Amino acid sequence: MRRAISITLLTATILTLQIIIQPALIHNTLHAEKKKIILQHADVIEGGESEAGSYRSVIGNVVFLHDNLTLKCDRATSYEQENKIVLTGNVFMTDNTVEIFGENGVYYTDRQLGELNGNVRGRMLDNSLVAKSKKAVVNKITSQIWLYDEAIAWHERQQISGDTILLHLKEIGAGGKRKSIDEIQVLGNAFFAAQDTLSLSPVVYDQFSAKKMIILLNEKSKLTGITLTTQAESLYHLYNNEQKPSGINYSSGDLMRMFFTAGVLKRVKVIGNVEGKQYPESFRGDKKINLPKFEWREKENPFKQQKSLP
Repeated sequence: MRRAISITLLTATILTLQIIIQPALIHNTLHAEKKKIILQHADVIEGGESEAGSYRSVIGNVVFLHDNLTLKCDRATSYEQENKIVLTGNVFMTDNTVEIFGENGVYYTDRQLGELNGNVRGRMLDNSLVAKSKKAVVNKITSQIWLYDEAIAWHERQQISGDTILLHLKEIGAGGKRKSIDEIQVLGNAFFAAQDTLSLSPVVYDQFSAKKMIILLNEKSKLTGITLTTQAESLYHLYNNEQKPSGINYSSGDLMRMFFTAGVLKRVKVIGNVEGKQYPESFRGDKKINLPKFEWREKENPFKQQKSLP
């Protein structure tokens, strides 16, 4: 059994993505966590039967609203028994804080959780952070975004990479209408590189690496602390009280904590199997002293050359 209903002109139609669809009914809704999923637009609605049971699909310029979340894609198919909507082609998710793109995905209506895959890229709407990976999981309830597989992010003149990057968002401002990232966890091959803003020639980078990294940010998206765990290494450039270069420090240990003021590194604490060395100023800009996994990858930033939505 298969039905197709053109709704090109019915942009105000609301679709319920449950088992029962009444073709004559204009306003339909799907309840999930006491919120309503609303189909704001689609070119075609289809309904039918498959081995998994009844399904409902919408095709062409698909736009859903779920509370403050907007979902867009080329095609969406609802499986009511599994509480999920499969999103296909040019998937886009956004709220009032972040926007994220992918080739395909799934949205679980009961858990308010979205999965995206294939050339995933996203950014904070205030441009405080942009990122890319091959897979992402967006959890609205816990305010978390997981980036998997070749994950990399850019925060101001700082680059963060690892096997997995977890972003945690915290409500800020009156009414909690806006969010900012207050914590970033990097798991597996964690690496942090920051361009030294005091050195314009040569351009040099402070570098930190470990198996696990936790980065803390304040409400203005400025660094307040970094903790490195297991095989921790650091390479950072030193200055005297007059902000003149005074050498480069290398340190390694089991645990390393860095403390920042207004985003500037002020103190470093290393614990367990501590080793270190001081390079003279003549080594400034020498690539041979970089940490082994250092690579500045700014050209991969998917939003670098554009200010509007792709």
